[in-house]
Amino acid sequence: QVQLVESGGGLVQAGGSLRLSCAASGRSFSTYGMGWFRQAPGKEREFVAAISWIGGNIRYADSVKGRFTISRDNAKNTLYLQMNSLRPEDTAVYYCAASRTPGTIPSTYDYWGQGTQVTVST
Repeated sequence: QVQLVESGGGLVQAGGSLRLSCAASGRSFSTYGMGWFRQAPGKEREFVAAISWIGGNIRYADSVKGRFTISRDNAKNTLYLQMNSLRPEDTAVYYCAASRTPGTIPSTYDYWGQGTQVTVST
């Protein structure tokens, strides 16, 4: 079992930055791949970024490549998403998730956090 709690969301102006954190409970955190997804009102949940259990394999959605950075600290049981050059279209609820086989599809993830709201104003 892995329990996930996101934090760090908020309101920021376009061009600004935010750092999301996802705190995980359970000793098995370091054995899971992790992902970030987001969901805007009226839209489906979409993939943002994923990282393997050891951090050596990282993937990004094209829409965030070059602006967002996913990382993890297994000693702290924490996943991060550094978001720079934010745009209004980045506005969404951001979720972290854990999977033995992390990919870009939400159904491949076993555990989810409750989400944190990110709002980017013009």
